[in-house]
Amino acid sequence: MPHDASADPHTAASPAKQPTPDLARRPTWRSPAAWAWLLVFAMLGLVTDLASKYISFAKIADAPVEVRRAEVIAADRPGDVLPPHDPITVLPHLLEFELVLNPGAVFGIGAGKRWFFVGFTAVALIFGLLLFARWTGPKQRAAHAAIGLIIAGGLGNLYDRVQYACVRDFIHPLPGVRLPFGWSWPWGGDEVWPYVSNLADLWLIIGVVILMGYSLKAPKPPTTPQPAASK
Repeated sequence: MPHDASADPHTAASPAKQPTPDLARRPTWRSPAAWAWLLVFAMLGLVTDLASKYISFAKIADAPVEVRRAEVIAADRPGDVLPPHDPITVLPHLLEFELVLNPGAVFGIGAGKRWFFVGFTAVALIFGLLLFARWTGPKQRAAHAAIGLIIAGGLGNLYDRVQYACVRDFIHPLPGVRLPFGWSWPWGGDEVWPYVSNLADLWLIIGVVILMGYSLKAPKPPTTPQPAASK
């Protein structure tokens, strides 16, 4: 007599298991690990930027330099409040440290528009958080680190603009290196890299480059095949 599988309680069909939710589809803003990654890089970037500015303005000149907001606002140029000092050469023709007060944005662009850049930075920080929550996946660690670095760079320079009415810079790459063949920039000068910046600018650049790489690697949306034209 054939065995009736349906009558055997050991072989009876068990109720279907409920599918476990796909953690990869969880919104990024609900992922504690993603928030932790973002905040760690934002805090590390901000601390290293502010600490490097503090150490540089305490050590590069002959005596510690204290930047006072009222003096910067009253001066014709922020750099006028700095004492004369010689740059410190770290690597000849590659890197030197020099104190500079920058009234504008990155690389001194837009000098004299401090409050515009304060507002712009605040909006950019909010946009960075929206980018983190809506554009990245919960496991895209490099993108979260990049946005954390961008937030750190924005906060570091925002702190300077509010506290000192300018941004404290001290990093000068390629000092004294000239463009070849007698070339010069359209805006004047023939130095390859005439700008003095800080770690906040560096974190901003690194973060933007990483996000650009992510955007280039993003998969293209599938194309819908067009129906064949009827004859």
